[in-house]
Amino acid sequence: MGPQARVVCSLLFLLQVLAEPAENSDFSLAGDYLLGGLFTLHANVKGIVHLNFLQVPKCKEYETKALGYTFMQAMRFAVQEINNHSSLLPGVRLGYEMVDVCYVSNNVQPVLFFLAGEDDLLPIQEDYSHYEPRVVAVVGPDSSESAMTVAHFLSLLLLPQITYSAFSDKLRNKRSFPSLLRTVPGADHQIEAMVQLMLYFRWNWIVVLVSSDDYGRDHSHLLSERLAGREVCIAFQEMLPTPQPNQEMTQQERQRLEAIADKLRHSSARVVVLFSPDQALRNFFHEVLRQNISGLVWLASESWATDLVLHSSTKLRHTGTFLGITTQSVPIPGFGEFRARRAQARPPTSNGTTQRATCNQECDTCLDTPESLTTILRFSSQRGAYNVYAAVYAVAHALHSLLGCSQTDCPKEVVYPWQLLQEIKKVNFTLLGHRIYFDQYGDLPIPLEVVQWQWDLSQDPFESIATYYPRQRWLELVRNVSWQTPNGTVPVSMCSKDCQPGQRKKAVGMQPCCFECVDCLPGTFLNKTADEFYCQPCPGNEWSHRGDTSCFKRQLAFLRWHEAPTIAVVMLASLGFLSTLAILGIFWRHFRTPVVRSAGGPMCFLMLVPLLVAYLMVPTYVGPTTVLKCVFRQTFFTLCFTVCISCIAVRSFQIVCVFKLASRLPRAYGYWVRWHGPYVFVAVMTALKVAIVVGTLLITTTRPTALTIPDDPKVMILSCNPNYRKGLLVNTSLDLLLSVAGFSFAYMGKELPTNYNEAKFITFCMTFYFSSSVSLCTFMSVYEGVLVTILDLLVTVLNLLGISLGYFGPKCYMILFFPERNTPAYFSSMIQGYTMRRD
Repeated sequence: MGPQARVVCSLLFLLQVLAEPAENSDFSLAGDYLLGGLFTLHANVKGIVHLNFLQVPKCKEYETKALGYTFMQAMRFAVQEINNHSSLLPGVRLGYEMVDVCYVSNNVQPVLFFLAGEDDLLPIQEDYSHYEPRVVAVVGPDSSESAMTVAHFLSLLLLPQITYSAFSDKLRNKRSFPSLLRTVPGADHQIEAMVQLMLYFRWNWIVVLVSSDDYGRDHSHLLSERLAGREVCIAFQEMLPTPQPNQEMTQQERQRLEAIADKLRHSSARVVVLFSPDQALRNFFHEVLRQNISGLVWLASESWATDLVLHSSTKLRHTGTFLGITTQSVPIPGFGEFRARRAQARPPTSNGTTQRATCNQECDTCLDTPESLTTILRFSSQRGAYNVYAAVYAVAHALHSLLGCSQTDCPKEVVYPWQLLQEIKKVNFTLLGHRIYFDQYGDLPIPLEVVQWQWDLSQDPFESIATYYPRQRWLELVRNVSWQTPNGTVPVSMCSKDCQPGQRKKAVGMQPCCFECVDCLPGTFLNKTADEFYCQPCPGNEWSHRGDTSCFKRQLAFLRWHEAPTIAVVMLASLGFLSTLAILGIFWRHFRTPVVRSAGGPMCFLMLVPLLVAYLMVPTYVGPTTVLKCVFRQTFFTLCFTVCISCIAVRSFQIVCVFKLASRLPRAYGYWVRWHGPYVFVAVMTALKVAIVVGTLLITTTRPTALTIPDDPKVMILSCNPNYRKGLLVNTSLDLLLSVAGFSFAYMGKELPTNYNEAKFITFCMTFYFSSSVSLCTFMSVYEGVLVTILDLLVTVLNLLGISLGYFGPKCYMILFFPERNTPAYFSSMIQGYTMRRD
């Protein structure tokens, strides 16, 4: 095999059952049951020789991959450890077969070799249930692309395959890859760890750079799905050109990298997420250094999170802070010394070919620089070795169960791949403090780590700062991050700064992370847990100032007993009540006198008693409004006033009928007197008013309704009617009509005898009532609040006083101070004089 063919390969470890012992070598180990694996030991350096800034340790055409070498030694260490401790597989010796497929996958030929039988032939059969291939299980390879290639072949025979660093979620599809398992969580967990890290440091404005292959596209799609609804936005996303093996970067690719780096330099986003294999990043970081980009946070996927070649460039520390997601580092006792001892051992012969060797086992200069490799291993950790270690032990435990092993021996000898696959899926054991089992997707939910790149050569270059637990989907930070910023503070990567309390976000453009901060208007507040883009309205009985984060109770305004307006109105009401009570006493005492009888006789008491009741309703306007007070206001108060107005109106009509209409319509007048027309009229008007009141109560409500005042929204009043103006107009409409009728009849009787002429008194009462009611409605159309309540009460009390004193006052004055005019003779003379004047 030529050098070029050996350059494009990675290393494959396989579990193989050998019928006969084979001679030990660095690529194979004889045994009853052999283990195999896939690792990347060598990578082509020819295409990146110009990147001298990275200080890449080179081995002529090859660069020894320390990570792949660590994986290989972990495989060998686990096999030797199991063979040296016979309790797991007593009487059985494991072996392994290793195939190097280098950087670009060259897996087909080795896979066919391992699927073949002892005669190196792969027969075509309808049923492979009892077919015995050369190997019973494969461990590896490392990359998702290579793992898929191998899995398509191995799944045909249900040959178990356990990969230790292939993260792609495509491998979770058991229909396509029924025999593939992994000792790492899927890419979904890696993305979730990244997102939780962004949320922890409040980074919501990021740049995503991906490679132009399936790896970059798949991971960017997963990231977009995870960011949906997480309030993290992508400023822009670009695709990095991926160089082909053994080819220089083209001019177009170079210009593309320059444009991406320039866009990154001018972006306000300070966090860059990179999903790309390491070979695509070296040219990119070369351009980043050339443009002197600094102060960024680089989030690395597992493909380059622990890449020693990139880390070897000390200049990268000036570009910002490097954080990466990788598998948890689990120390394996004794493995460090085993790996270092093997690195110092003599390399394999360069030109020998064993009988069973594949083309990929022949590398002329595979490990021709042990000193360089030893130096690299001294600064590299054992990270990832546990995944290979666990894969080997998973196969060993499955063999233990399948072979029916006891404490002394394993009697069963024939192992079919599909049987071993079923046993591997059922393994459940503890290895170095970690539970080893495979979930329904064939993944091992082992924790992931967030590492920070350290530039102090005296310590581990990849220091763990956080741990992500796949089972709980929870990220736990274990130590502080050393930020590469001037003051050592956490870098800020936000499209817009957080709004102040009480400010809502106003979206700018299509990104929800870009917004303006706007104060919440009075009467609204911001509930961040509900929605940060809309201010919530306060409840009806609460209010808020501009920019408030909560509402406060409105000040309840009502008439208070100690306030001057209330005292003044109550004093007037008391005066009216006492005067009405005195008038009632005077009229009762002089009930049979002409003055009382001319004023209406018994009907006067029908007026005075409702007046007294109306005065007693005045306290219902003072103090907090209740349901009982609303009932009194809307029923008793208005009914009492209607009875009084209807009595005055019918009294005016009756006087006109006696002197003017009795002679013209004697028959009608006879019916009026016979059927007690005045009382019938008052009863009808009262019944009509009762209907209006009941209808109003049914349509509206008796419960107090909170009303706000536009001029002072902090104040709230409780009204008995949600539409106070319309309610007042409906309740007073009948009274206004009666007042107009009473005024009209009184005006018609202005020429009646003096003792019967009540035009001026009724005119005064009705005119005052009508004008005050109109003035009150006009005032209510302009003002609101307690002022309307006090004015409404004042107008009502003045109207009651107008009736009490304006109508009954002159009659009491005549009874008390002019008793000589309160005689039948005097009234007869007045009637005779009126009749003589008309004649």
